[in-house]
Amino acid sequence: MTQLHDLTALEQGELIATGKLSPVELTDHYLERIDRLNASLGAYITVTPELARSQAAQAEAAVRDRDGAPLSPLHGVPVPVKDLNFVAGVRATQGSAASAEHIPVTDDHIVTRLRRAGTVLLGKTNTPEFGLPCYTENQVAPPARTPWDPDYSAGGSSGGAAAAVAAGLAPIAQGSDGGGSIRIPSSVCGLFGIKPSRGRVSSGPTLYDVSGLSTSGPIARTVADAAALLDVLAGAMPGDCFTAPALAPGETFASHAGREPASLRIAVLTTPPVPGLTVHQDCIAATESTAELLSSLGHRTEPLELPADDTLRRVFEQVWAVMATQQPVADESLLMPLTRYLREEGRKVSGPDFATALYTFRAVGALVAALQEDYDVILTPTLAQPPALIGALRDDADPAREFDNLTAFTPFTPLYNATGQPAVSLPLHWNEAGLPIGVMLGGRYGDEATLIQLSAQLERMRPWSHRKPAVW
Repeated sequence: MTQLHDLTALEQGELIATGKLSPVELTDHYLERIDRLNASLGAYITVTPELARSQAAQAEAAVRDRDGAPLSPLHGVPVPVKDLNFVAGVRATQGSAASAEHIPVTDDHIVTRLRRAGTVLLGKTNTPEFGLPCYTENQVAPPARTPWDPDYSAGGSSGGAAAAVAAGLAPIAQGSDGGGSIRIPSSVCGLFGIKPSRGRVSSGPTLYDVSGLSTSGPIARTVADAAALLDVLAGAMPGDCFTAPALAPGETFASHAGREPASLRIAVLTTPPVPGLTVHQDCIAATESTAELLSSLGHRTEPLELPADDTLRRVFEQVWAVMATQQPVADESLLMPLTRYLREEGRKVSGPDFATALYTFRAVGALVAALQEDYDVILTPTLAQPPALIGALRDDADPAREFDNLTAFTPFTPLYNATGQPAVSLPLHWNEAGLPIGVMLGGRYGDEATLIQLSAQLERMRPWSHRKPAVW
């Protein structure tokens, strides 16, 4: 029997718009599941039942009183917000005991857009401290676990968002990605995630990332749902540091999910761009299988090897460390070892070294853009390893070694944060242990549309949303 959480976000929105589903009923359904399952999955840090029910009631009234006015396709649909982002009047821990009781007075721009679209806030999803590692374990909430096997991490730093969607504790979720933080949890939770182009989604008004590494984006069970949420989140806001090229008038990202892509030339890369690292055979197999599927669909796939060069890893670590210092902290003794280590390292980076690192990002972006004169899309594994056990990537006794562990786990994803190009993770493969293994597609700057078209084509040929973990 179909349950409400079996429906896609767009299916829910359509039923709400036609008066066949009450947003209040839908919200109560998810709140009941959160109350029953969240403690074992660590998906939410803060649940907001009163706010959610109030917004759901407002959404229901808007359907009744709209008098023919169009509604957002996600009107009345629950969309949780990652706890790195600010919702006025709702606690924002940022995954840290140092800010566990912080209550912002201003909405982030993405929250403003979610409110305008009539979505419902179920709560704030789990994140590691300040979003710094690629697992979601902190001192303010239980660890976020992949619903496919709760012994394993949901990844990070949007691990709570991915755990919520994969377990049916939300139909869709907002995440953010500074080094892979949407794509990593999407991969280990069997979901589709989009890291948009730099400037596609505003990071303001209080959390601007001047490095240009980080952006918000969608995590979803289907390509169409993710594209619809990207339509809600996207758009320039006053004061933005970066802006991406707008779609043509009348176009939406959701419309591209229904279009067949042109015949594309696709580079296939399975060797990590960081020297000395190996890629697990599960991740290679997932990529090679995807390349075969793409070829069968009429796309041209060609193997690609990039020279292993430690420069990008080194400068990424410098910028990551400097950005870690930007969080105001009154008592650093409350911070986790990795955070303290990165902040200490960040304070050692000189102004000229920081400028050189940012210049290196731009130079790498120019090199990859030149490469993509020959290729429309680059296919890689999302991760170099299958999902990691809870605690396996942490090393509180040696945070420098922990950072090396994180690099070895996810050497492919940071490239697109450095260049600002869009990238997506698709759940096209599960290994013999029943764990999802994602593959990543990277596109030209500003061209999320092609990635959405291609992802939707792959989804039609090799569907995944029917797969459900036992907790479902």
